[in-house]
Amino acid sequence: MQDTQKETQDFPIAIIGAGFAGMGMGIRLKQEGIHSFTIFEAADEVGGTWRENTYPGCACDVPSLLYSYSFEQSSRWSRMFGEQGEIWEYMKTCVDKFGLRSHIRFRSRVISLEFQEDRGLWRLETEDKQVSWARVVISGTGGLSKPAFPSIEGMERFEGPQFHSAQWDHDVSLQGKRVAVIGTGASAIQVIPSIVDQVASLKVFQRSPAWVMPKADRPISRFEQGLYRLIPPLQWAYRSMIYWWMEMRGLAFVKYPKLLEYAQKQALEHIASAIHDPALREKLTPSYKMGCKRILISNDYYPALAKEHVEVVTEAIDSIQPHSVRTADGREHEVDVILYCTGFRVMDFLAPMTVVGLEGKELNELWQEQGIETLHGIAVSGFPNFYLLVGPNTGLGHNSIIFMIESQVRYILQCIERLRTKGGRYLDLRPESQHSFQEEVSQRTENTIWKSGCRSWYLTEDGKNYTLWPGYTFEYWWKTRRLRPKDYRLV
Repeated sequence: MQDTQKETQDFPIAIIGAGFAGMGMGIRLKQEGIHSFTIFEAADEVGGTWRENTYPGCACDVPSLLYSYSFEQSSRWSRMFGEQGEIWEYMKTCVDKFGLRSHIRFRSRVISLEFQEDRGLWRLETEDKQVSWARVVISGTGGLSKPAFPSIEGMERFEGPQFHSAQWDHDVSLQGKRVAVIGTGASAIQVIPSIVDQVASLKVFQRSPAWVMPKADRPISRFEQGLYRLIPPLQWAYRSMIYWWMEMRGLAFVKYPKLLEYAQKQALEHIASAIHDPALREKLTPSYKMGCKRILISNDYYPALAKEHVEVVTEAIDSIQPHSVRTADGREHEVDVILYCTGFRVMDFLAPMTVVGLEGKELNELWQEQGIETLHGIAVSGFPNFYLLVGPNTGLGHNSIIFMIESQVRYILQCIERLRTKGGRYLDLRPESQHSFQEEVSQRTENTIWKSGCRSWYLTEDGKNYTLWPGYTFEYWWKTRRLRPKDYRLV
């Protein structure tokens, strides 16, 4: 290994974001004996999504034993599905255990990256005008970092509190208030049951219903936690069982969509068991095939909607008035607080950060003009020594994103190792390798349930898939397990 001081001078690495992706990259670099890296984090603490999302009921929809690093399994999970606070504590524990804090530069939002071809270095500029240089840049900002607000006429006129679920205002009390929830996605089905007994009335504005399955959640007893500590292979076995159980769902998403018909029957029974009013049941029953949009899990969402002081409104929203939400039928829904549970801008993989590569090309502009293309959602042609974690076409609808992150980290480590051992200035992805991968993704998406006719954030308006991996996670692991030198040009 190189002398640490010389390594720091000759081969600095920049990681953007201190969420699961950026932290995982940093930990693995240290485990490989590479210490010349800095993690740039916009906030004043690690955690990413799990730091920012503090809304009532916030929890993960992947079992805790699997939604964690394979190299740092915890026996302390209190429930099968981890809640926000517990997941965030796990992340902070990992940072301290692996000595990452000395590598993190907090309150340092990167706003621009520019590649200097003659030097083979990236110039990074942060919001406070500080400039840094790096041989390799790894973006771990993720797709769930930028809240998406709806475009509704009159939002600025509303005189009461209004905020996005990802920017929850804990200074606002909902006790005895008339509350509007706009959106019925993954955050809404957690928020609504958590606030329903506090509010005087609740209006849930639904554009389209989601398929909701029962949640197989339960407490994990101290006895079970003790067993995992005493017999670590037992936890490994349970984790593996969960992984393959979830991976089998991929068969229905990407290969045999008809298998989802059985799950759809279970979802219909789930609605019927909690919703006895035929009119409300009709409102909450999707007209599209299960799996076309994200499948949600909850045991208390439907019982919350069935309460007398809750109304599900399916008329389109026309405008927001100073004290109400007006729908297309002319009805005024008077409310005191508006909550936007409207998801994230998952297609904005890099914005508002600008990334300028070879020939002065800016990546956001390039993708807007020509469409998004990458190799494995990790590397982009014309942007040497620049890599993405949780990039395009690496999202999942059936398994743990942590598994995908670890596969990507391993691949990037190989890119770094090749660059260091060969002594080159940079590695640039060949455009033909990139195009071949994107063609494969496009072709395989055609056979998935996501193309069965509904509109979702999975696809663009013209039906292109830039978000999800249209295959199995073990298949992605296999494709990224070895770097193919012929995919890159070493300069």
